[in-house]
Amino acid sequence: MNDSRAPFAQARWLLLIHQLPPKPDYLRVKMRRRLSRMGAALLKSTVYVLPNGAEALEDFTWLAREIHAAGGSAMVCEARFVEGVGDEEIEAMLHAESIEPSAAGDRDGPERVTPGRTWVTRQGVFVDRIASAWLIRRFIDPEARFKFVPARGYRPEPGELRFDMFEAEYTHEGERCTFQTLVTRFGLRDPALSAVGEIVHDIDCKDEQFGRPETQGVARLLRSIADDTDQDPERLERGGRLFDDLYAAFAR
Repeated sequence: MNDSRAPFAQARWLLLIHQLPPKPDYLRVKMRRRLSRMGAALLKSTVYVLPNGAEALEDFTWLAREIHAAGGSAMVCEARFVEGVGDEEIEAMLHAESIEPSAAGDRDGPERVTPGRTWVTRQGVFVDRIASAWLIRRFIDPEARFKFVPARGYRPEPGELRFDMFEAEYTHEGERCTFQTLVTRFGLRDPALSAVGEIVHDIDCKDEQFGRPETQGVARLLRSIADDTDQDPERLERGGRLFDDLYAAFAR
């Protein structure tokens, strides 16, 4: 007998299902603001939805970790809706948001690496990964080599260092973005780097924690680079020039 059923397609949606602790009160406001800036739509009281993609997965994963760190619970899952709500309804919810999708304690002493290491991150580099690669090559490992891998399922080879990806050696820690984690762990006490890190944080984490006036302009320039090319080495090269100029402006 022929089986006419179609094979399962890749799940179209990502869900964040969470439960926040009763205190502190500001946590609920903070999480709602973060989810709004991600462009996530409220599906049920504690369930948010985004289109399935690498950036959405990253946003939901970081947020789930913060919720766990705050004493709550959260899970991220892929979903296909069969009954009760349709794809068109979810698309309408997301459109109604009208927003473009887009801590560990300090270690004792700064870290060091042998020059010439292979630094691994996810393909499709954008804000935090572009900035972190610039920081690595400029201040941490001038001979760094970069490797771009799929978002899921990569097993590092011996000696590789991962950054801004799941289970990486260097990634988000507490409220720090990866750029800020690298600055802290490598002991880069430079006010100009701190300023750059605040801009990167606010663009990447979508929370306006620092509110620097340069943030929106830098975000637009990085988006222009990403829209203009999907080649990761070119994104790093062009983004690196941007961060060279930004750092020089703060260092004056």
